[in-house]
Amino acid sequence: MKRIVYLTFYFEPDLCAGSFRNSPLAKVLADKVKGECVVEVYTTMPNRYETYHAEASKYEERGNLIIHRIALPVHESGMMDQIKSFYTYFREVIRLNKGKKADLIFASSSRLFTAFLGYILSRKSKKPLYLDVRDIFVDTISDVIKSPVFKFFMLPVLKLIEYLTFSSASHINLISGGFRPYFEQFKGVPFTEYTNGIDDEFLLLEKKIKGPILESKNSKTIVYAGNIGEGQGLHKIIPQAAKLLGPDYQFIVIGDGGAKAKLLAEIQNVGVQNVEIRKPIQRQLLMDEYQKADFLFLHLNDLDAFKKVLPSKIFELATFPIPMIAGVSGYAKEFIEREISESYVFSPCDAQAMVRGIQEFSQGKAMDRSAFLKKYKRDNINRAMADSIIQYL
Repeated sequence: MKRIVYLTFYFEPDLCAGSFRNSPLAKVLADKVKGECVVEVYTTMPNRYETYHAEASKYEERGNLIIHRIALPVHESGMMDQIKSFYTYFREVIRLNKGKKADLIFASSSRLFTAFLGYILSRKSKKPLYLDVRDIFVDTISDVIKSPVFKFFMLPVLKLIEYLTFSSASHINLISGGFRPYFEQFKGVPFTEYTNGIDDEFLLLEKKIKGPILESKNSKTIVYAGNIGEGQGLHKIIPQAAKLLGPDYQFIVIGDGGAKAKLLAEIQNVGVQNVEIRKPIQRQLLMDEYQKADFLFLHLNDLDAFKKVLPSKIFELATFPIPMIAGVSGYAKEFIEREISESYVFSPCDAQAMVRGIQEFSQGKAMDRSAFLKKYKRDNINRAMADSIIQYL
């Protein structure tokens, strides 16, 4: 029987975009090759957030879907912690695959090194490598880290790893159409653009139809849920917008991450009382919080690299009949304005523009996003992508 090695740093029951993408895709892929092939997932024990813990088995067999979860050292979200965590994952995946035959290597990667691990296994087995690229790591890291020493010594090494990995792939899927110009440098590699999508649990949820935003209640709620990192730059927008909006509006931030301390410090510095930060919660509970909101909020930091990305959170938020307020630019801005009705896009980190957008929705409007929901159903996307992967067996 053939064997697909499936690499993803995050998998269920972890709470993050990588898990939400790869958990259903692996199941669809295994179902499509049942009786002919085993799909072996190599992932980690739940570790996305320091403040969220979920029980999971280190080894599972679900028919022809086998899941290996690797325990990582206790960590927060700092750069050195992430390096140590990935080194543990890298070393254990190599060990667990020693002496095993593989027919195809699939790697879903946002930070390059899962893709590089796929490259190593592909070279060892002399079999095709199919990459699912969720972020352009070298592009992002060169924007986020300003150290001249890092850029002089480490950036060339990362670029070499990137070139070896991507130019050796049999196929690359780009999660955002905004990535395509960057990847045109890797000549001769075929590309597809299977984006993130909307999970059935959001499509089947019975949505509460909200009345006008100006309904009588003490304050309007603006909900953000997800990572609190440098990439989101919440410390540059939420405290400032909260001060401009005043006590009639309440921000609820649900999540954790490496820049949480910066957000807390800026809330204190600005002196606002209308921002509440909560720990990460399971998806079902999160959907309840979304339904209570008057506005759903999405934000990326003001960096050139983020002009190419398409955040998975867009697909999640758009399923609710609630205005979406998004501080994004580039491809994400174009996508939201083209595809999602009753949304407002403003330039990242521009608190005054965000406030104007919220005030524009003060009367509320009826929403019909049915065409968007149908077009971006994750199950349809996963089935098409699984067919694309199987071609390389």
